Amino acid sequence: MRRLAVALLVLTLATAAPAEPLRIAVISDLNGSYGSTEYGPEVSSALDRIIALRPDLVISTGDMVAGQRRNPKLTTAELAAMWAAFHATVSDPLARSGLPLLVTPGNHDASAYPGFEAERTAFAAAWADRAPALVSLDSGGWPFRGAWTAHDVLLVGIDATRSGPLADDDMAWLRGILQSQAGRYRTVILFGHLPLMPISRGREGDVLADPALFDLAQTAGVDLWLSGHHHAFYSGSAGDILFVAQAALGNGPRKLMGETDVSAQSFTWIEVDDNGRITVAAYPFPGHDTKLDADTLPPMLGTGAFRLTRALSHPD
Repeated sequence: MRRLAVALLVLTLATAAPAEPLRIAVISDLNGSYGSTEYGPEVSSALDRIIALRPDLVISTGDMVAGQRRNPKLTTAELAAMWAAFHATVSDPLARSGLPLLVTPGNHDASAYPGFEAERTAFAAAWADRAPALVSLDSGGWPFRGAWTAHDVLLVGIDATRSGPLADDDMAWLRGILQSQAGRYRTVILFGHLPLMPISRGREGDVLADPALFDLAQTAGVDLWLSGHHHAFYSGSAGDILFVAQAALGNGPRKLMGETDVSAQSFTWIEVDDNGRITVAAYPFPGHDTKLDADTLPPMLGTGAFRLTRALSHPD
């Protein structure tokens, strides 16, 4: 009887144990000019800082290399050289430090527009044997899309490299994953390259802008949506979702819509606590060791259905 009581006590304690916090570093838009195999000091500085902070995982929201040159097209050798340079600069240092790297394609990595099929092939080859050391729920589409879990958090990557709604197959896949898996996890994070709504000046049209996708994410309980491409940091809420747009670590930092200052080259730091509360911070260059002052961000961004209200946290 005593053994049974002890066993029940152990089971109760194990069941009541809180979920582990999850810490994520997010990098984006690291590339230089077309065909470049070199990365600026901002990238190396960010990597050094991220490795020192030792997050549970790193997410890249795309544009890791400098593809999508229309004329002349990049050769197979040039594409391979770019990916070798990225791995040497980013992937390999993270791997040596034991930090899993989740990626999603950017338009300069693997554009889904016609004419860039060779780049999508090169992207697939570059990541074929570099799947992250995370629990996979559906990685058959790696590295273009997939679903993983860490510390009771669902992580879903989508192939978002061109404006407008996702491809029908990708939308159907995403609906299936969210409807079957999202309710099982305390926090759901969605990540892809193009944002749902405009973030920066000059890129207002480079967005997904799909109400059906927004409705799906809200209905399924997505808590956090990470994007790149607009080269400007902003963290804000729309509906029940916290949207975080990443700054560029490479060339071409941009201004937020309605703003006059260029967004600093930064990486983003995400924490999901044991109750599922999400907090967000950006760490700009130089040094990447001081948080961006949230008061420098506009209180509102955008208009209409996709208008964002500044927020750097999301309740559970």
